[in-house]
Amino acid sequence: MVKSPINRIQGLFQKERQDILSIFFTAGYPQKEDTRAIIRELDQAGVDMIEIGMPYSDPIADGSTIQQASTIALNNGMSIPYLFEQLAGIREITDIPLLLMGYINPVLQYGLEKFLAKAAELGMDGLILPDLPMTVYEREYQQLFQQHGLSNVFLVTPQTSESRIRKIDDLSDSFIYVVSSASTTGKQEGFGETHGAYFQRIAEMKLKNPCIVGFGISNHQSYMRANHALDGAIIGSAFIKAIGAGEKLEESIPAFVHHIRQP
Repeated sequence: MVKSPINRIQGLFQKERQDILSIFFTAGYPQKEDTRAIIRELDQAGVDMIEIGMPYSDPIADGSTIQQASTIALNNGMSIPYLFEQLAGIREITDIPLLLMGYINPVLQYGLEKFLAKAAELGMDGLILPDLPMTVYEREYQQLFQQHGLSNVFLVTPQTSESRIRKIDDLSDSFIYVVSSASTTGKQEGFGETHGAYFQRIAEMKLKNPCIVGFGISNHQSYMRANHALDGAIIGSAFIKAIGAGEKLEESIPAFVHHIRQP
């Protein structure tokens, strides 16, 4: 399956929209069957992009909140094949960009080419695999991603060199995930002066791809700071806490999105 040269992620940023909001959640959390309902509620609440987390037992970038959500999801019986079953027909529910986020080992166990083909068939727009080395992607996988019309999203951190960032920009065709700090997800709240200097350094590089800030965004203030500094914001841990608090999804999700985007 080959998609249009312009996918939904590219289309989103071609609209030159302001205050981009991407939400990450762990598939199979809080309940195994919540995946479609969460996507539907996020779409109706007006988020711009959704990252669907594939739970994994040995994460390297996830903080305690997402680790706990992954553990619960795995105990609920969530797996990649079951997630794919849940995502069948998802494009009848939403037309906003959808990405699968996780780690490379479960994808390789499933079969990379088989995984990409299925993701494309289901209408996914891209993957975020933090532990997929850039050189391996370029040498072995880039052509497969392109054949299936899927974007591979790379992460950069404050420690990433300018030369590597520019190489990542060259290999990317959707957006770059700007990790706000070297810590795991959910460790920090808000941004300080060092973050501002880091974001400014990225902005001054004039990269061809939009740059979306993740890690440390949990409220309206940090969301707006990320959008003013770069091209958008990703929220994960704070959203997972919100939907795990026991309220109905149709109540907790709109309330959370409103809290983040309130004027």
